[in-house]
Amino acid sequence: MTDDLLFKNALIVDGTGAAPYRGDLAVHGARIAELGSDLPADASTVIDADGLVLAPGIIDGHTHYDAQVTWDPFVQPSPALGVTTAVIGNCGFTIAPCRPSDRELTMRNLTQVEGMSLDALRAGIQWDFESFPQYMDALVQRGVGVNVAAFFGHSSVRTYVLGDEASSRAATNDEIAQMAQLVREAMDAGAVGFASSTNEPHNGAGGVPMPSRLAEATEFEALLKAMRSRGRGVFMLTKGAATSIDALEDLAAKTGAPTLIAAMFHSNVAPNAVFQAFDAMAAARGRGHGLYPQTSCCPLEMDFTLASAYVFEGLAAWKPAMAATERDALCRTYADPAFRTAVAAEIDGPAGTLFSGEWDTVFLIEADTPANAQHEGKSLAAIADAAGSTPLDAMLDIGLAEDLRTTFSAQLLNTNETAVGEMLRHPHAHIALSDAGAHLTFLCDAGFGLHLLGHWSRDLGVLRLEEAVNRLTGQPASIFGMKDRGMLAPGKAADLMLFDPDTVGRGQRYRVQDLPAGASRLTTDAVGLHGVWVNGRQVTDANGLLADAPLAGRVLRSFDDSGLRLAS
Repeated sequence: MTDDLLFKNALIVDGTGAAPYRGDLAVHGARIAELGSDLPADASTVIDADGLVLAPGIIDGHTHYDAQVTWDPFVQPSPALGVTTAVIGNCGFTIAPCRPSDRELTMRNLTQVEGMSLDALRAGIQWDFESFPQYMDALVQRGVGVNVAAFFGHSSVRTYVLGDEASSRAATNDEIAQMAQLVREAMDAGAVGFASSTNEPHNGAGGVPMPSRLAEATEFEALLKAMRSRGRGVFMLTKGAATSIDALEDLAAKTGAPTLIAAMFHSNVAPNAVFQAFDAMAAARGRGHGLYPQTSCCPLEMDFTLASAYVFEGLAAWKPAMAATERDALCRTYADPAFRTAVAAEIDGPAGTLFSGEWDTVFLIEADTPANAQHEGKSLAAIADAAGSTPLDAMLDIGLAEDLRTTFSAQLLNTNETAVGEMLRHPHAHIALSDAGAHLTFLCDAGFGLHLLGHWSRDLGVLRLEEAVNRLTGQPASIFGMKDRGMLAPGKAADLMLFDPDTVGRGQRYRVQDLPAGASRLTTDAVGLHGVWVNGRQVTDANGLLADAPLAGRVLRSFDDSGLRLAS
């Protein structure tokens, strides 16, 4: 047999968690043909992988590429960072179904909740669909550079059925029935599951809650039963402070829906909270109810300006700023003493929002005037202390003086590496939360997988190499029911990455202006990654995405019906 591609002398880490071994791997077409030693070198392409690790490609289980994939089929920068499969539609923030009359609202909501450029969305989204099945068909017709699996989104279906009232009221029984039928249609069209959010910072245009936050328990129950009526499907929820693990266990018990719960970050202000949640989910699993934490191996760090201060938007007192759609009105809000007093009081209250008052971890990183350049690199706590002010007043005063163009950076969560390491070692934790495709001006964690392999596995030894690879490949493949991916074995899809275990990691983030309408985004480069293959075809090398990279990905529409299956 003449194989298309042959890797010789690789350190094979197969995605199952088994120990690495030296060997060869042959690819024929889109599939792995054979693994062994001393395989005949009669392939059209032979790669000497001596000293390099050959592993399955990364499955990124928490992305927001729903809009970007319509204009960028390679969903950059993910493939150049080892990702061969992206799961989109997380948190329920999707763009299908969407009536033509709701497109502007949908885009405006994404600019708020996901930090996307409205100009880029208007210029980039190809609206050649209305329903979710049409959206999936459109992706197939256009082609994708990596494999794509899509959640059906709660906020979108709520808007589709309730219209302008989706963010202001509960649904009627008739409306719930309509939504349930759309869920069934989405599952028949190949949705991987149903995604939603009850998280307080998740607000749409003008600061109104994203529609899913208005859903009552009866609505969730009906929609999840509709999903599970097809015998499969994962429920993904980004939960808010008011959504208890007990309530989610009750929902899982009533519907049979395996549930991924985000976002399980560690907070220095409430250091035990995330571990209590982990324990509660473990207890639920012991009772036969599948609740699983979705966590991150990256510190949650966001760049922001006061023109769009997502960091603070979970605060109820910040709502007047979100409602101020014009710059002049926003500046007046920031200058208002009553606004400042209310925000300060809420920050000083019990922890429970994205920002919990750690001003020593919020830095001024780029001033817009010479007068404030002296503060660059300093924390707001230090700036305020020197000025005899409060950190909140210092931030607002500097931002106002610079017409909201000052760039700040907040180190919010997952900054305690001892605590994060403990979460990563938990065998049932799904390591994800890259948010790739969203918050493009705030953060870039698309390289989370390389960070896990380099920083956490090689440098800190928190996970063995084979364990780290499994958590990025075989485990998420099992979670989402991708029965032919995430593992190196004959007959499996040839989604591969080749990397140097001694140097693998992610580089420093930097800003580029390559989005539609010239909008900017943060990105990062891979370190130590030699190549990525999607369905047997190479899409990246050591320099990043190939200039002639093929649209080798597939829109995944068939999943194993056994639900979320994690090793104990």
